[in-house]
Amino acid sequence: MPDNSAAEWSNRAAGRPATTPQPSRRGSFDPVLDRLIAPIAGWLAVQLGAIPGLTDTEADAVRQSASAGLHQSARIRLSRVLVLEVNAARVSGQLTAPDAVSRWEQWLDTAAAPGFWESLHDRYPTLRRRLDVELVNGAGAAATFATRFAADREALQASGVLPPGDATLLDVEFGSGDTHQGGQTVAMVRTPAGVVVYKPRPLAVDVALGALIKRVLPNEPAHTRIRVPDVLCRDGYGWAAHVAHRYCVDDAELGAFYRGIGHWTAVMRLLGGSDLHAQNLIAAGPVPVVVDCEALFTPIPPPVASGLGEATDRAEVLLGGSVLGTGLLPGRGVALGWRGLDPSAAGSLPGEQPSVPMPVLVDEGTDRVRVAFTELELPAAENHPSAEPVLARFWEHVGDAFDELTGRLHDLDRGGRLEPLLARFTGGQVRWVRRTTESYAELARMLWHPASLHDEPAAKARAVDLLTRHAANAAEAPAEPDVIAAEVDDLLVGDIPIFTTTLRPGPDGLPELVVGAVRRWREADQELDQQVLRSALVSAYLNETPPAPIAPRLVPEQIRTRNVDRRRRAMAARVIQSLRDTASRADDGTATWIAPVVNAGLGWSVAALHPDMYLGTTGIAVLLAAYQYEVRAGRADPVAGADGLLEAVLATVRAAEDYLAAQRATAMPIRPEPPGGYVGLGAQMWGWLLLRRLGVGPDPEQALQRTRNLATLVPEAVHTSECSDLLTGPPGAVTALLRLSEIDGDHEWTRIAASIGEHMRDLAILTPASTGDDRAAWWPGQLDTDRLGGASHGVTGIGWALSQLESTTDLAEAAFRHEESLYEPGLPGWRDMRKPDRPTDAAAWCHGSVGIGIVAADMLRRATDPASRERWTDVLRRAAQASWPAGMGTNHTMCHGELGTWELQQHAMAHGVAPPGLDHEWLDARLLTGMEDFGAVAGPNRDAFRPGLLNGIAGIAYQLLRMHPQCPLPSVLLPDPGPDVPL
Repeated sequence: MPDNSAAEWSNRAAGRPATTPQPSRRGSFDPVLDRLIAPIAGWLAVQLGAIPGLTDTEADAVRQSASAGLHQSARIRLSRVLVLEVNAARVSGQLTAPDAVSRWEQWLDTAAAPGFWESLHDRYPTLRRRLDVELVNGAGAAATFATRFAADREALQASGVLPPGDATLLDVEFGSGDTHQGGQTVAMVRTPAGVVVYKPRPLAVDVALGALIKRVLPNEPAHTRIRVPDVLCRDGYGWAAHVAHRYCVDDAELGAFYRGIGHWTAVMRLLGGSDLHAQNLIAAGPVPVVVDCEALFTPIPPPVASGLGEATDRAEVLLGGSVLGTGLLPGRGVALGWRGLDPSAAGSLPGEQPSVPMPVLVDEGTDRVRVAFTELELPAAENHPSAEPVLARFWEHVGDAFDELTGRLHDLDRGGRLEPLLARFTGGQVRWVRRTTESYAELARMLWHPASLHDEPAAKARAVDLLTRHAANAAEAPAEPDVIAAEVDDLLVGDIPIFTTTLRPGPDGLPELVVGAVRRWREADQELDQQVLRSALVSAYLNETPPAPIAPRLVPEQIRTRNVDRRRRAMAARVIQSLRDTASRADDGTATWIAPVVNAGLGWSVAALHPDMYLGTTGIAVLLAAYQYEVRAGRADPVAGADGLLEAVLATVRAAEDYLAAQRATAMPIRPEPPGGYVGLGAQMWGWLLLRRLGVGPDPEQALQRTRNLATLVPEAVHTSECSDLLTGPPGAVTALLRLSEIDGDHEWTRIAASIGEHMRDLAILTPASTGDDRAAWWPGQLDTDRLGGASHGVTGIGWALSQLESTTDLAEAAFRHEESLYEPGLPGWRDMRKPDRPTDAAAWCHGSVGIGIVAADMLRRATDPASRERWTDVLRRAAQASWPAGMGTNHTMCHGELGTWELQQHAMAHGVAPPGLDHEWLDARLLTGMEDFGAVAGPNRDAFRPGLLNGIAGIAYQLLRMHPQCPLPSVLLPDPGPDVPL
């Protein structure tokens, strides 16, 4: 993951959120901290006063800014210690004042008096020594900055890095980045003439990169060409021109900006660039300017075996070495501190980021002060060219510009003109981000915990152990004991470890890191890069349906009605061939694909497939098994290699399950999997049960045992689930548990299913129904979207699952009442509550009328009285009308495409409530003609490859199999493998 500044997180840790009013100094820890800061601030004032060329006013500005930074650092490090001391004084009876505020004042007078800090030595023996080192380092770094500014003032203006005019230092902001190597940090310097950026690192690579861009983009107008800031290089440090953020004024500028993102992606792909997160790029109108480019020629270390199968490991290595490794393109984090975040330079969309839990002080100014967690929004970045970024509308500009410049670079390389351009980087210093900054920040918080300060040797041992174990699982992380010891030493005094190297000439002239980056670029899979770039767009959005670029609707001009079955078989075989040809296979017999995947509650990313039914390997295994079943029945055509691919996919699914089982058996706790019916344990359970019914893959008993093993994990997953829906939440496991109980007669699975029902009752929000005295029920939705309807994320899917439990049929009815309240005859259809300000109907399975109709058809199948049959027939009729023809013409998937609509209309025709004029033969021909004319289109981003079941080409093939009138395959639009009888 990118190396975002720990300052963005830690400067609020154990502090206050920015939106909280600041208490008076007497109502905070500030007076206690003042006693620590005053001596070092006095020392700094003396040092600044002795710097030639620095006026007294400038020296005072530097001192004040540095003191504020030191004060904030001390607050971050010491807040938990001071909270503990206040509460200890209260509990032990040392504070005798009559109320909480007066007792705070009493404690404050004691803590601000001489001798307080010395009195803490026995409890925290190393606290003062470590803090003094950090404060002295910070003050020394400020003095070094001031000396350099005074010496370089004239050169800054002569070089043009600082505009002409009055260069008096008015203010300086330290801490624009993390501190490294003895408190050194980036600083923003304000003068009457303008702003300049101080960087305490060599800037030769910035100069070389700027020159390279001009040479490889000679025909791009200067006012729209990508660039880096102008710099003034000095020995070991430098100055960079300030880049002001501004939004684009029109579509022409927006188009130029996104072309620039494509150009940057091509350049950084060549140079092995990484760490290009949102804070490292500024949108200067039509120009994306990279303001920090030190992470170049990043080496790719040998992979560490994940235990998930060699195919998955190979796919992850390919991804890491692709355009995704630059950090420019959207991508979601799944690691510590990054869960669900998209920190990329092209992504980081406002409104598409989850909030981040951060520690803050509560009731500061009373003797009840404590640390609590609150959800904070990420700080706004300046990487976007508009207030409401329109990635989807301009993403083709990114891809076209990437292809164009990549082609030009290859032409230069073939002509022998590329390597001389790269020789300019020789002698420059580059950085390798070997662990994420947030990992370091989390360790630093641990090392400054009161318990760690009380027993520093034990805390250091824990930190060393964690870093050592991290190195065993992350190829880029250092494992050498002396390096790890140095990392811990840096963290003990407030620095973030940094790894740099100088690009020295190699045997053939070019530095070895440059040679390695060029070799990897030459050997790159260009088709994979293009696929990843096309697919990355979806990662910018948390919902599975990003705004799609305007594209022609997939409506055939003339529907061909002849030879439908032959065409159906040919199209299904073509999809199986595509899956076979695009699979990433490995020698250990595993197989996977690289594609957009959904992470439960965290949004999307491009990765090797997960073992789920929605988009993952479990769903593809079901499709391949179903195809094998239909070939045996003579209703599908054999495809060479399909059977072997099924075995490889099943091996991958088993490897993932076995790896997680082994992890659970260790002392290291792991995050429980979600319980969902399409993503999570429920999905894996009914996937195995359906494979068992199909009679392929492992023997029936093995499939059943794997289902049992997964079922035992459901209770913990339910209570840690972050969602309430059918897709990833607890309701998704209900049906699989009930089916498992039917098969093996164990009532424990029924009990767990019933406990899910009670869990959902506890979470339900009951409101008055639109008519009568009954109540309606809904559940808090994904991403804080309330009152959601629909099957995958809303009340209809939840109600369907609850209706199968005797104890929650009343709650299911309440859920269905809420869905009914969302129906708008004028649409016609059900409102999509993700867009409450502009009521719309979503003709889809996931959020709209198709999913509602599929549930209605199943409820109708199970109805036992005339009133219920009449009720659900009416819902089915309205759903069929709402989805026709609205559900046609966008793509061919089951989730929100034509084959979901096709299934709903099949049910409607069977019950005589389909829209007028529809019949089975014509509808099948309509679908097949569209696929033949436009190809099998999966997902809203039509160019992205999606192999999965619900939102990809595997689901297209599955529905093509079910199109045969004698096909017994069950629907997969509800998470139910069906009864335990052979198909």
